[in-house]
Amino acid sequence: MVPSLRKFIGMVALVLFVIVYALAAMVVGDSPRLQESSTLIQFTYFAIAGLAWVIPAGAIIWWMERGKKS
Repeated sequence: MVPSLRKFIGMVALVLFVIVYALAAMVVGDSPRLQESSTLIQFTYFAIAGLAWVIPAGAIIWWMERGKKS
């Protein structure tokens, strides 16, 4: 079975999204303003940033699987 073009595009989009998201989250996480903030604010940022990528990644995976025939 040959993977569809939709899956290939989705795979590339997913990889690029995760790379860009991780780099952006690292830049924000390393900013002096966040580093000088309280531990609670830092924890909250990293908890949200660590989980927020799941929603757009799930949307990309849903789009990839939408074209699948049962």
